[in-house]
Amino acid sequence: MAKERVLSLDPGIGRTGYAVLEKDDRSIKPLTYGCIQTKSTESTEHRLQQIHLELTRIITKYRPEVMVMEKIFFNTNQKTAIVVGQAQGVMLLCAAENNLRMEQVTPLEIKMSLTGYGAAGKPQVQQMVMTLLSLKETPKPDDTADALACGLTYLSINKMLK
Repeated sequence: MAKERVLSLDPGIGRTGYAVLEKDDRSIKPLTYGCIQTKSTESTEHRLQQIHLELTRIITKYRPEVMVMEKIFFNTNQKTAIVVGQAQGVMLLCAAENNLRMEQVTPLEIKMSLTGYGAAGKPQVQQMVMTLLSLKETPKPDDTADALACGLTYLSINKMLK
């Protein structure tokens, strides 16, 4: 089986977690992960540009075939929902510019896939991320761990579909 390379994202305007994971027949390994952080003192358009530039750099360097994004649900703060939606739009643009297939996974799918329990807490999910990727410590900030969890979920669900 050929290797599959995935860029997974935990979308946000202030912090976007990212991870590039590579899966082969035997394992899944992280090639890079981290968090794109923008300053709240900057204009929205400059923050979105910074996300675009950094994602383009990551895509150019690691050449993933798929971009996976955590599907975000908002039920309280409309202002936050709008700017995160704008950030997601930038991420979709990066996928289109680089001919990446775009997929989404829900928080429930992540919890079920990694812990087997839909109401699992963040510490349980983070522990499974550490265990599955043989990491010595929990990736920080949480957005980074969430991006890794998103990628692991996609790769496990995608394996079941094949």
